[in-house]
Amino acid sequence: MLTLIEGSVALKPTIYKLRITLADIDRDHYDSLGLTIARHPSETLERMMARVLAFCMNARETLLFTKGLAAVEEPDIWARTLDDRISLWIDVGEPLVDRIKKASRVSPVVKVYSFNSKSDAWWSQAREKFNGLGGVSVFQFHWQSVQALAALAKRTMDLSVTITDGTAYVAAGTGECEVVWSVLQESGLEEN
Repeated sequence: MLTLIEGSVALKPTIYKLRITLADIDRDHYDSLGLTIARHPSETLERMMARVLAFCMNARETLLFTKGLAAVEEPDIWARTLDDRISLWIDVGEPLVDRIKKASRVSPVVKVYSFNSKSDAWWSQAREKFNGLGGVSVFQFHWQSVQALAALAKRTMDLSVTITDGTAYVAAGTGECEVVWSVLQESGLEEN
């Protein structure tokens, strides 16, 4: 006989440690990043690695991962000013237009990185509503590229990431891949 126990244990996030050598030639930004990422139990490896790539594409001193899926009112990644205002809001996935409207009210620069197989359908439905939002840029990682990137994932990773001309070249001890993306909407605004 099976007995249910009250107060069952919640699944904990899986911790990943990354050391990244970053060369963003497009922004003339070169850095060594030491990142610790908590992967939520419901988060796929593809989504986690898309977050890592979005972080690399926007790397700067004030950029931080948030609690992500564990805190629905926060973006996946953000930068804050010295007086604690949000200066950059980054969502990974296919967020609702209302969420991005709200984000554009609290942050001057909002970026969305769509990445999965339903991305095209999401964008065709949301495009017109996003067009009227100031300060919002939308990018689409090509799904096969993200799958190749996820295949490189390990709990402890040393990555070399080179970004140039709308492509990220990623090398790890387990292999390498090329991640390409399309710009679906560009606001022209950048974080100060």
